[in-house]
Amino acid sequence: MAARAYWQGQIRLALVSIPVEIYSATKSGASIAFHQIHEPSGKRVKYEKVVPGIGPVDRDEILKGFEYEKGSYVLLDEKEIEGVKLESKKTLELTQFVDAHEIDAIYFEKPYYVVPADDLAEEAFVVLREALRKTRKVGIGQLALRGREYAVSLKPCGRGLVLETLRYADEVNKAASYFRDIGDAKPDEDLLDLATTLIEKKAGKFDASEFHDRYVDALRDLIERKKEGKTIKADDGDDARPKGSNVVDLMAALKRSLDKPGAPAKAEEKAPARKPAARKAPAKKAEPEPPAEEKPAPKRRAAAKRA
Repeated sequence: MAARAYWQGQIRLALVSIPVEIYSATKSGASIAFHQIHEPSGKRVKYEKVVPGIGPVDRDEILKGFEYEKGSYVLLDEKEIEGVKLESKKTLELTQFVDAHEIDAIYFEKPYYVVPADDLAEEAFVVLREALRKTRKVGIGQLALRGREYAVSLKPCGRGLVLETLRYADEVNKAASYFRDIGDAKPDEDLLDLATTLIEKKAGKFDASEFHDRYVDALRDLIERKKEGKTIKADDGDDARPKGSNVVDLMAALKRSLDKPGAPAKAEEKAPARKPAARKAPAKKAEPEPPAEEKPAPKRRAAAKRA
């Protein structure tokens, strides 16, 4: 079955209009769907549309309402909502072009594939695609989709274009409010070198096919075992979060595993330096004390206990 276009309209660049269609570039991954079950009867819990004081009502009697004050609503039906005229419902006008790195990744929301609507539109489509590729720019505009208007970006992708809906500024929480308690201290150079080395060792090309949802796999396994009547024991051990001291220990272990030149030697030099200091300290305290019998006292007590 051929994919159904998510949106049909035109891209406008100045006086040039290009008929296009857009398709969702993503799909829902594997998931486990659960129903709410009434345990005593084993039957599904269902929900009804209910009006207080009236009871269940038909779907045909339901309209959308905007509450402008407590208990008072402006009622709208679907035809009235669809009748709201907005040029971006059918036209994506590219009003600005920016470098891709200027858009923070946090603003990107959902991707769509864009293709020419027909053979006649293909020439203009290819010109726009290659112009974006040559200038290394991303087109910016606004587009109405499913009940709201989005800011969108447009960039080349293989033979086609990718459109991505963008979040508005007021939809993104300011990072400063979350990061303000993090100190300005610079990391230890040795630990920074270690982290850099580990990153470089694990560097590679991203391949999405190497990853899958292991949680779904685990749930399926759990369901199969329950179907077979096996006893399931909950394991809470994996939920424990590592403490800060564990992170320090981990870094020390990783540092030793890399076997950095000079690191073991430094550790050995510090260890003996501390031991002599600990031996000399008690010797100095014992010399000025006149009674020498105080030290053997613990031995006599021990002997008494043995007897």
